[in-house]
Amino acid sequence: MKIEGYAASEAKGVLTPFEYTAEPGKDEVVVRVTHCGICHSDVHLADGDWGEFFPLVPGHEVVGEVEQGAGFAPGTRVGVGWQCGSCGTCEWCEAGKEVVCAEHQGTCMGHHGGFASHVIAQSRFVFPMPPELDSASAAPLLCAGATVYTPLKLYARPGTRVAVIGIGGLGHLAVQFAGKMDCEVTAVSTRTDKEAEAKSYGAAHFLVGEPGSRSFDLVLNTSTANMNMEIWLEALRPEGVFAQLGAAPQPVEVAAFPLIMGYRSVTGSGVAHPAVLQEMLEFAARNGVKAQVQVMPMDQCNEAMAVTRSGSARYRVVLER
Repeated sequence: MKIEGYAASEAKGVLTPFEYTAEPGKDEVVVRVTHCGICHSDVHLADGDWGEFFPLVPGHEVVGEVEQGAGFAPGTRVGVGWQCGSCGTCEWCEAGKEVVCAEHQGTCMGHHGGFASHVIAQSRFVFPMPPELDSASAAPLLCAGATVYTPLKLYARPGTRVAVIGIGGLGHLAVQFAGKMDCEVTAVSTRTDKEAEAKSYGAAHFLVGEPGSRSFDLVLNTSTANMNMEIWLEALRPEGVFAQLGAAPQPVEVAAFPLIMGYRSVTGSGVAHPAVLQEMLEFAARNGVKAQVQVMPMDQCNEAMAVTRSGSARYRVVLER
């Protein structure tokens, strides 16, 4: 089948109309794209920051309708996130932890993504969309939502003191999820103009500046800025967890002594395993979690990428076909 999309042919190049031919496999699903969120990972890929994957069709926060494929009736509304394939047979896939499969296939990394008429994914990475979620505001849940939900599922409980650093595409969803989990949420930002919105999303507190000692059980760093880890480890309560979610270009430097003495942990977390991603969608539907989005036509993808690249999106740009 022929698929039409928009592709970058070189690093930092303009996205131009692009057509390619694909033959879906027996366990793959063809999804007709209606909406696709823009993640900053799409910018990194298009700018060549993470290697050469050209021609590159970006997009991995896809909502659309099944056109053909195993396990879904045509017309079923579904989502596809960062991952579209894995080997299916290794110990990790068999344990339902496909994200860490050695043959992990990204939806738009060595594979053409959602800035297109269609996207193809293995069936276990295609997720039925709950009817309560509208397609535009739900699209960012497929990556940003999954990324922040995963560490909350692992480390948060009712009453957990959670700090969310960075109130952007990931952060505004993290505040919502943590609040709906009955955590005590502190939104951390350098922008004082985000306080009212952060509190409307569920933050009990808003912090500009340095945190106090032993303030938080869990810190979710959605920012790509270089954090002063001495300060943030001191901000963790005993047995607290600092989870790095933003793809920071600089090393995360951690001293051993505050980890040892406080029984603290520093961890990384990315997109969710398939079962967790489906759970996240259902949680969002039950609890009214949704992204704040700016919707733009697919043919304005270059303008939309520029908004994301500049950091001025409030808080996610979503392309609509």
